[in-house]
Amino acid sequence: MEIFLQQLINGITLGSIYGLIAIGYTMVFGIIGMVNFAHGDVFMVSAFIAMIFFLLFTTVLGVSSVIMALIAVMIIAMVLTGLLNWAIERVAYRPLRGSFRLAPLISAIGMSIVLSNFIQVAQGPRNKPLPPVLSGTITLMERNNFAATISYKQIMIWVVTAVLLAGFWYVVQKTPLGRAQRACEQDRKMAALLGVNVDRTISLTFVMGAALAAVAGTLYLTYYGVVNFSDGFTPGVKAFTAAVLGGIGSLPGAVLGGLLIGLIETFWSGYFSIDYKDVAAFSILAIVLIFMPQGLLGRPEVEKV
Repeated sequence: MEIFLQQLINGITLGSIYGLIAIGYTMVFGIIGMVNFAHGDVFMVSAFIAMIFFLLFTTVLGVSSVIMALIAVMIIAMVLTGLLNWAIERVAYRPLRGSFRLAPLISAIGMSIVLSNFIQVAQGPRNKPLPPVLSGTITLMERNNFAATISYKQIMIWVVTAVLLAGFWYVVQKTPLGRAQRACEQDRKMAALLGVNVDRTISLTFVMGAALAAVAGTLYLTYYGVVNFSDGFTPGVKAFTAAVLGGIGSLPGAVLGGLLIGLIETFWSGYFSIDYKDVAAFSILAIVLIFMPQGLLGRPEVEKV
């Protein structure tokens, strides 16, 4: 029971990070039908931004409060990463929006390589560590010399994820921007005829997805304490897998898919072999898609005749 509880805690923590990244994938796909394969590297860039500013605040400026430093770092990372994704959309995606379907995909892969190589050149190929942050733990259950614990970092990740998802749901469901996004998702041409600024809505969607990826990058850095220029690929692919598993285009599906991928990985690592945790996650994805091609919460695609 102790091992099960510990793996459950670890899985929810990892799945929360995947879910935040997956929302960026599913939002962009829902509105313009494109898979933004550079999104994982945007997440990686945000982790480096968070690391640089956290070290700047704590070592150079002498900020003693870790919580205040993390809040400031998270806000800065959200702003800078949002501007980066806005620029990527304007330069690499918007000119190709009316082109054939593979052109934006190739451009996204190119942007992914550009971001990864830029960070490799600017920061070096080695792992970049961060001093321990919020190192305390709470013991929930202990038996047979094994203690199930939850750390303050994990509590922070859960709280931040829940608050952001609630706020994000409110924006999408209850605000004019959310109505514009849902209108563009249903029919961009009709939305434009009804007065919706489609270009502005798509740009803001990229900014919102990048802001959530920046939060995920800051939480990832805080949780693992290290970041590398190649860290955009694996979490990005798993977050995209989570979006597909939950139902690409569905926001609740992206969160559910992220939690499921995180739980599958941690439980497989805890009870079987850590070497095959990725195999287990992708195998379950394949099995789900065989019986539910639209994903767990996705809507079946209806073709207009």
